[in-house]
Amino acid sequence: MAKTAAKLTELIRADDPIVKYEGEGERILRENSKPVAQFTEDIAELVSRMETIMRDANGVGLAAPQLGILKRIFVYDAGDGFHAIINPKILQRKGEQLGVEGCLSIPGLYGDVLRANEVVVKGMDQYGNPVRLREEGLGARVIQHEFDHLEGILFIDRADPDSLRWGRGDDDDDGDEDEDEGEPPSTRE
Repeated sequence: MAKTAAKLTELIRADDPIVKYEGEGERILRENSKPVAQFTEDIAELVSRMETIMRDANGVGLAAPQLGILKRIFVYDAGDGFHAIINPKILQRKGEQLGVEGCLSIPGLYGDVLRANEVVVKGMDQYGNPVRLREEGLGARVIQHEFDHLEGILFIDRADPDSLRWGRGDDDDDGDEDEDEGEPPSTRE
């Protein structure tokens, strides 16, 4: 379970804020997150920090468990502006889309994941105001990916195992496992 501190942002590691899927990180990323009970300045500050970390990592989404904070909070920007959703509930899923996904917690790994093409989600923003969004395409994919993080589910659990690949996903023989240039940054969440 995540440690307690005076402020949630104090739980974020300074040197490498995003929890990776290895060692203790695997256990953290597999846990179910707890609902946010009170909307305080601390929650708003955490959401702001999450946005910064997501953007600095060139991601399109980030869930609180990816920072080691087991709260039901995620943020995203699928190209139409920044959104924070706290205590989300997916009300509706329609259609299907197959697309490449990656994850900031498993850098360099990509795979094909089947998701609903359209979702309706409700929750609260960082100030406790009700939010209800309908997203399709990439926005729907990101919401489902980040919602899964709150349930301890990773994209590798949903990906076609034969589609999983490191780096660019081609026969890159230069030995550079960190090269992500062949995958669009819009798929890393």
